Amino acid sequence: MAYYRSQVLICAGTGCHSNKSNEIIERFNEELKKHGLEDEVQIVTTGCFGLCAAGPIVVIYPEDTFYSKVKADDVPELVEEHLLKGREVERLIFTTEDDSGDEPKTLKFVDTDFHKKQRRVALQNCGRINPEDIDEYIAFDGYKALEKVLTSMTPEDVINVMKESGLRGRGGAGFPTGVKWSFAQAAKGDKKYVACNADEGDPGAFMDRSILEGDPHSVIEAMAIAAYAIGADEGFIYVRAEYPIAVRRFQIAIDQAREYGLLGENIFDTGFNFNLNIRLGAGAFVCGEETALMNSIEGKRGEPRPRPPFPANKGIFDKPTVLNNVETYANVPKIILNGAEWFNSVGTEKSKGTKVFALGGKINNVGLVEVPMGTTLREVIYDIGGGIPDDKKFKAAQTGGPSGGCIPTEHLDLPMDYESLMSIGSMMGSGGLIVMDETDCMVDVARFFMDFIVDESCGKCPTCRIGTKRMLEILERICEGKGEDGDIEKLEELAKTLKSSALCGLGQTAPNPVLSTLQYFRDEYEAHIYEKRCPAGACKKLLSYEIVADKCMGCSACAKQCPVSAIEGEIRSPFTIDKEKCIKCGACMDTCRFNAIIKA
Repeated sequence: MAYYRSQVLICAGTGCHSNKSNEIIERFNEELKKHGLEDEVQIVTTGCFGLCAAGPIVVIYPEDTFYSKVKADDVPELVEEHLLKGREVERLIFTTEDDSGDEPKTLKFVDTDFHKKQRRVALQNCGRINPEDIDEYIAFDGYKALEKVLTSMTPEDVINVMKESGLRGRGGAGFPTGVKWSFAQAAKGDKKYVACNADEGDPGAFMDRSILEGDPHSVIEAMAIAAYAIGADEGFIYVRAEYPIAVRRFQIAIDQAREYGLLGENIFDTGFNFNLNIRLGAGAFVCGEETALMNSIEGKRGEPRPRPPFPANKGIFDKPTVLNNVETYANVPKIILNGAEWFNSVGTEKSKGTKVFALGGKINNVGLVEVPMGTTLREVIYDIGGGIPDDKKFKAAQTGGPSGGCIPTEHLDLPMDYESLMSIGSMMGSGGLIVMDETDCMVDVARFFMDFIVDESCGKCPTCRIGTKRMLEILERICEGKGEDGDIEKLEELAKTLKSSALCGLGQTAPNPVLSTLQYFRDEYEAHIYEKRCPAGACKKLLSYEIVADKCMGCSACAKQCPVSAIEGEIRSPFTIDKEKCIKCGACMDTCRFNAIIKA
């Protein structure tokens, strides 16, 4: 085994990869070879560190120096200064300001507010190991849980541990994992399956993708444990084809596990057999629904099936099947190794453990966070997320994607757990958390999610196919200033019908963004309908721009920028906007240096 004096960990997740971290890796290899350091310094390509806003990220050990927003052209300096001379490159080190407003201070990665207020369980190895090297996973206790299960536990023991842990499904519904496994174990069948849902379709969600990219072996190990518990010998992971890095790394992990005898026949010489297959999805949102996913695995059209029968009794190819999502499985090996009590000591009474959130939207620290269940929304947004850019005011947070709801300012101190979110008309969902500020129109937010649902509806049941379309039409009219008295009541009636009669969970929860925005932001709907005004100034059809004569310096910059020549005037005199010509693009307002142009 080779020993290195330094390790350079470079994020190679999708976010950093899109910012050319692959070029950084290539440049490091070139520079190390150039200086004869290839035998002294190891390059480790990792998954996501979590703090995507600071990417591409490079962390150098043993100093634990956290470099952010690194470019390929920075690599020669990093090699010459840090790796050769032992001097950190201060201009690239991640910095932060504390609440006192003092000078920015440099921090080690583990000391940042973003990191130290988290508790990483499912994400434990992400950004820590090379996901394409099974030996690194094994070095961090990888496959020990599978060995423990196969050599010293009965299937009933495994299921009891999962029940006692309190782990609930992280895909949205929050069904107890151990109970689900016990149903499949008790079901009669000559063949059983385990499956993993990695069809992550919520807008802004990238939790499962990041785990597959950063720690694929944890999911393989967990699926093998689930297979042993229910009596299955074959499994499927259903991944959307838009995740090429995740698919490639998971296939590499499968191949390596087979080579090491951790997949296939007679694993650990116990007589237990388990094989795993990848199935690619075409990106249909409905295939995130478990029965539609199973249809797709079978080669059928991705449409939901009526339930009952439930998958635990009649799933893939009509055989008993356990289906969990990526994050749920990622917790399993840690629970087996550390015990049920270790896991259920974290979180709330009914929501145990931690939850991963993809933090996006109007937030400074865009990224992936994992916090104990019950952590408040305020802590996630301000303590970990770094607050709202440009000192804007927080307005709402959308959880659960198209199936979730909007959480307003009055619930900033709400604990983030299953029951608390449901009590205010939202839901945990798979973990997407989109933050909105005062410039976001909540009617337009509802329209956006309904537009997504209409586009993604499989069309099997008329309630969803027609009902969501009618709701979208009403929302579009309202955003265009054509709303009518009674539109709000029509939306509520349609929503009630959808929730009570759509075939699948996706259709039943489709109205949630509309209902939650009506509950907390009804005044914005009323302003659109009755005053023909968008309070947030976001709906273009309800906007008009005006030039304040007292502030206009007559510089003509706005007139030169206007794409339709809607601004007229003479130099050194106030200009005016022809509202008939104006296309409401906002270019004039962005151009004006004197704040003379306002939204009316």
